[in-house]
Amino acid sequence: METIMERQDYRPRVRLEGVRYPDRTALERYVTSGVLPEHTLAGALRESFERNAQRKALLSPEGDVTYRRLDELTDRFGAALLKLGVRPLDRVVMQCGNCNELMIAFLGCLKAGLIPICALQAFRRHEISYLANLAEASVHIVQGDDPRFDDVSFAEEMQSVVPTFSIVVQARGEQRGVGRTLASLIEGVSWEDARETLGQIVHDPYQAAVFQLSGGTTGVPKIIPRFQNEYLLNMQLVREWNRYTQDDVLFMPTPLMHNMNMACFFGPMLLAGGAVIVCPNIAESTLQQAIRDYKPTWFGLAGPIYSRVADELAAASPDVKRKRRLIGPKNAPGLTRVWGSPCYHIFGMTEGVIMFAREGDPQYVLDESVGRPVCEWDEVKVVLPGTEEELPDGEVGEALFRGPYTIRGYYKSEEKDVHRFTADGFYRSGDLMKAELIDGKRYFFFRGRTKDVVDRGGEKINAEELENLINRHPDILASAVVGMPDPVYGERVCAFVVMREPGGSIALPTLTAFLEQEGVAKFKWPERIEIVSEFPVTASGKLSKVLLRNGLLERLQGEKSASNVSNG
Repeated sequence: METIMERQDYRPRVRLEGVRYPDRTALERYVTSGVLPEHTLAGALRESFERNAQRKALLSPEGDVTYRRLDELTDRFGAALLKLGVRPLDRVVMQCGNCNELMIAFLGCLKAGLIPICALQAFRRHEISYLANLAEASVHIVQGDDPRFDDVSFAEEMQSVVPTFSIVVQARGEQRGVGRTLASLIEGVSWEDARETLGQIVHDPYQAAVFQLSGGTTGVPKIIPRFQNEYLLNMQLVREWNRYTQDDVLFMPTPLMHNMNMACFFGPMLLAGGAVIVCPNIAESTLQQAIRDYKPTWFGLAGPIYSRVADELAAASPDVKRKRRLIGPKNAPGLTRVWGSPCYHIFGMTEGVIMFAREGDPQYVLDESVGRPVCEWDEVKVVLPGTEEELPDGEVGEALFRGPYTIRGYYKSEEKDVHRFTADGFYRSGDLMKAELIDGKRYFFFRGRTKDVVDRGGEKINAEELENLINRHPDILASAVVGMPDPVYGERVCAFVVMREPGGSIALPTLTAFLEQEGVAKFKWPERIEIVSEFPVTASGKLSKVLLRNGLLERLQGEKSASNVSNG
C-alpha cells in the first residue's frame, strides 16, 4: 500500500507503508554538510557501467561479462519486468545461488526502480511465505536448475500462499511450469526499447532501494530497508577506505545477496570499475581454480572459505602475495603470517555501520582491533548492556550506533523497535565492544555478542575473546567456542578448532599450556577440544554455533550411552 505525496526536500516522493524513513532533520544535516549524496545507487551504477564499458565486470567459469554487456542485459531485463506489468517500487524476491544471472536480475531490478528482497537460496516455505507476504512481493526469482531442489515447483507452490506473487522468473535452465526464463525476457526487449522504457523511471535518492535481511540466528529474518542515497554512500565510503580501483579483482564467494558482500565487496568494486569473480559454488576445486584463473587482488574470507583456499594462497609467489589484500572478521595477524599478504579486520552490520582496520594503522590495531567506522559522521556509544549508561574507553559494553547510513527501524516493526533503538535514534547492536584512543584516533575492539558467552559456575566467558586467544596458537587456523552442559558448573567450554595443517591435531593439555603462557585465567580454558576440517555455516554463510552445539550434544549423549552400556 502506498501513499503519494507532494515532493518535499529530503523526503521521498512516495511513502511505502511499513518503511521507517530517516528523520528529516537528520537528513537535512547530512545532506547540507555534504555527507549524504542527493544521488541514487541505481544512477551511480549506470554511470560506472558506461565509464568502464570496455572493462570486464564479471569473471566466471560460466563466462565473463563486460560492463557494456552488463549494462545492456540489466537494462533489458529491468524493462522486461516493467512490460509485464510490474510497477516501480514493487518488491521482488531474489532466491538464487551465485551466478551471472543473479547479478543481472538484481541490477536490472535496481534500474527498473523495483525493490529486491535479498532472500537466500536455502530459504524454504517458512521464510519465503513470511517475507513475501509481509512485503507484498510481486515477483519471485529462482535459479531454475538447482540439482538439489526443485525451486520452480517450489515457486509455483508459493503462489498459492503468497497472493501477490504474480510472476515467477527462472534465472537459468529450460522453462518449466508457469515461470518465464530470464533469457527469454531479455530476448523479448531490444536495448533501444529498454532504454526508452527505463528513461521514464524517476529514481528517488530518499526512497528504499533494497530490502536486506537481518542475519539473526533465531526466528525469521527481519526486513531492513536500505535507501538509494545512504546505501550508495555506504558503498562509496568502503570503496574509498579500501582504495578499490578499476584494476582490482575481487574474490568474495559468499552469497551475493548477503549485505556484507553487497555493501563492502561487489557493490563498491562495481562502482570502482573493478572485476568481480562469480563462483557458482564453494567447492574447494572451484574456489582454487578461480584464484588461479583470475588472480584476485582483494579477498573476502569468511565461513568455510579459509580452509578451502589455504593451500592455493600459501602456494603463491612472494610478488603475488605482496599485491593481495585480505579482509576477514578475525585472526588477521595469523592469516597475514601464514599467507604472506596483509589481512585487515572488518566489522559491519546489515543495519548500517561498517568498520575496517587498514594499512597504516598501528600494529596493535591491525592485530586486535576492527578499526574505525568508514564515515566520520558515524556515532558510536559503548554502554552498559541494556541501558544507555555510557562507559569510559577501555571498558567492554554494548555498542550503540547512529549515522547517515544506519537505519532507524525495521520494516513493519515499529512496536518491537522501541526496544531495538534508543529514543534519539541509536541502534542497539547487541555487540560487545570497547574503545581505545590511540594516536588521537578512536579504535574499536569487538568482544563478541551480549549473549555469546559461556556461563561456567557464574563466571561469564566471552566466546569471542577466548577465540581470539586460541587463534594465536601457531598450529590453529580458526576456532569457535561454545558451552557444553555440565551438572556442576552449568556449562564448560568446548573449543572447535580448524588446524593450520590438514590432518593436524592438538591435545587439550597443549592448548591449555599455551593459554596459561598467554596469561589467560584458568576458568576460561577449554575443557574439551573438537578438531574439525571446517565450520558449519548458516544459509547466509555465517558460522553456525547452533549447529556446532547441536552436534556436540549428540556426541555427548552418545558417549554417555556407551559409558552406561560398558558399566552395565
